[in-house]
Amino acid sequence: MHVPDGFIDAPVSVATGVVAAGAVAVSLRGARRELDERTAPLAGLVAAFIFAVQMLNFPVAAGTSGHLLGGALAAILVGPYTGVLCVSVVLLMQGVLFADGGLTALGVNITDMALVTTVVAYAIFRTIVKLAPHRRRTVTVASFVAALVSVPAAAVAFTAIYALGGTADVAIGKVFAAMVGVHVLIGIGEAAITALTVGAVVAVRPDLVYGARGVTGRPLEIRSSPLAPVAPGQVARAEGPVADDARAPEPDDARAPEPDGAAVPAAAPKRSARRVWWAGLAAALLCAGVVSFYASASPDGLEKVAHDKGIDKKAEDHAAKDSPLADYGVKDISDARLSGGLAGVIGVGATLAVGSGVFIVVRRRRAMAESERG
Repeated sequence: MHVPDGFIDAPVSVATGVVAAGAVAVSLRGARRELDERTAPLAGLVAAFIFAVQMLNFPVAAGTSGHLLGGALAAILVGPYTGVLCVSVVLLMQGVLFADGGLTALGVNITDMALVTTVVAYAIFRTIVKLAPHRRRTVTVASFVAALVSVPAAAVAFTAIYALGGTADVAIGKVFAAMVGVHVLIGIGEAAITALTVGAVVAVRPDLVYGARGVTGRPLEIRSSPLAPVAPGQVARAEGPVADDARAPEPDDARAPEPDGAAVPAAAPKRSARRVWWAGLAAALLCAGVVSFYASASPDGLEKVAHDKGIDKKAEDHAAKDSPLADYGVKDISDARLSGGLAGVIGVGATLAVGSGVFIVVRRRRAMAESERG
């Protein structure tokens, strides 16, 4: 759904640029509350993973493909404010390095693909997890529904923006019907990818999923094995479902006082996220460097609708069309598989570096603010 230059006129492009800049500014402040020393590097990885998976266009109808937007996935994994920043970083790297999505339309794309998808998805996700039983399965189901709805919501937002500033004379009703219809189908693919990814992370490290905090169960009290002897006066008990919380770190105040002066076990230290980080990076490199070669070559939903309805009549050449990585290939490398794979790997590395840099700086600013208050 990357909007190219020329689709939207200058006044509306400027207006959406102001909206996007405001959203990024608010998100930079909000991300300070969401990021800590473990999740800041993971947020950069989420941005890189979204970049990689967006290269995997999947067929949704005859002659049409779709790809991940990523707002729902980012919001659930690292928080809504950080999620807006993740997708914005991806869109910036795609526009500057790969000539994907217009530079004058960057505000349109951030507003539509980063802001709308993240806000809609996280609002739906939180509503479901508050009303449904607090189980891991709830997180996965809520992720699926939130992602499913977020994609046609972005299609509706694009149609509204086009109604205000579209450069071609087309019937808005037909654009609306075509955009929503195809993006409902794309939303199914988005939902499947989001639910599978969130479910996989929740299964192994629920403590690293922002949206799962307070959902997968309450912190456990340390308890003895049922086969081990229990010291006199010591009670072995736990609160919350064991299966859901076996890996969650235990805060100091989560344990009831032990009777008769029995020794109180120390709180479990926070587990390192290093293995998850490396696994995520390997998955991103595999998707961008290898699997992307087998992606559908059909135009995505917006490209198809733009061609069928005449929206693309006013499209302009991309300012970065001469980039050595334009169209997700490395210039002067004739082998398509090697060229595309190398471009994908470079994109993952660049997005990871920029995203991690942004989030680490945000985290440090929070630490500095806390130290000044202390």
